[in-house]
Amino acid sequence: MIPVAEALERILSALHPTPTETVSLPEGWGRVLARPVIARVTQPPADVSAMDGYALRAADAAVGARLRVIGSAPAGHPFDGTVGPGEAVRIFTGGAVPAGADAILLQEDATAGDGFVSPTEASRQGRHIRRAGLDFAAGSAVLSPGRRLTARDIGLAAAANHPWLQVHRRPRIGILATGDEIALPGDPIPPGGIVSSNAHALAALVRASGGEPLVLPIAADDRDAIAEAATAATRCDLLLTTGGASVGEHDLVQSALGPQGFSLDFWKIAMRPGKPLIWGDLRGTPMLGLPGNPVSALVCAVIFLIPALRRLSGLPAGPVGAGTALLGRDMPANDRRQDYVRAELSRGPDGALTATPLPVQDSSMLASLARAGALVVRAPHAPAAPAGTPVEIVEFSSIGV
Repeated sequence: MIPVAEALERILSALHPTPTETVSLPEGWGRVLARPVIARVTQPPADVSAMDGYALRAADAAVGARLRVIGSAPAGHPFDGTVGPGEAVRIFTGGAVPAGADAILLQEDATAGDGFVSPTEASRQGRHIRRAGLDFAAGSAVLSPGRRLTARDIGLAAAANHPWLQVHRRPRIGILATGDEIALPGDPIPPGGIVSSNAHALAALVRASGGEPLVLPIAADDRDAIAEAATAATRCDLLLTTGGASVGEHDLVQSALGPQGFSLDFWKIAMRPGKPLIWGDLRGTPMLGLPGNPVSALVCAVIFLIPALRRLSGLPAGPVGAGTALLGRDMPANDRRQDYVRAELSRGPDGALTATPLPVQDSSMLASLARAGALVVRAPHAPAAPAGTPVEIVEFSSIGV
């Protein structure tokens, strides 16, 4: 068995970001930027007013002065003239500051009538003026590659005058569930069988992480069926199998794919749940084989598949983000495997986060996984820990699971 950290390093070292493609601005949300966004315009393009009021010379803005209003400058309609001594221009938010003016007098700090305006509050040079380029200048990089685009980023790219964006193609992930005992939800369940949940949960995780899942038909416990289904997914960026990863007579994934050109890197990890995990290459397609137990499959997906999807998507990749919490109950000493313990989260009156491990941790129990808010991470040979001990956690909400 190899350590979790080594397994993740070996997985990530074999993966590379997907090729780039061009998408329209509205389609850019959630995609990973592949090329920098360079501003094509300066924002704002000229000195503009930050408020409604009057553009004037600060030297003329003494309380009680009487200034002649010589024009107006709404946004998009600049005043074509120069503000001289004793003059002012009616201006509105976003309007270009006319030549000669160096301050904005707020409309509520003035009285106006008969073509004149009088300040009731003094102004000063530069007051309420947004200088050209205050936000960004033409030629500057406003967004950098390796960033999953948010609504804020889309707005910035639009302001920088980019209708198209260069992004990484969404990783295509083939998902193959194996086993005679499993049936699709709603289909007849064979004697001694169960309903298949892994493929659907993994497809949802792939979507949540920015990938495109391709759920393949269930493959029976037959070498030819597994080989045929797996080779159909070799055009994917990653093939994900679930079930058949152990060493029993019906755990056939490795033996079925060996003659098809499968090259094994490793298949056992010192972790709980999820020891039997396969990593290798099927004729140029990376392949991750998850255990069949649903909790084991999903925990392994959190620890290994999410970082793999980040690497394929062009994002910085590494271990899933870990936080800390206080243990909600005593825990015994750990053995040689790294443990991922399902736990409920709660926050006390003092704001402290508490992770309370669920009493039963069987790897077949999906209800407890859905109820949990985090995984408590326990290192190999960790000593017994009493309630209140700070522990490392992987919070599901922080990774979109």
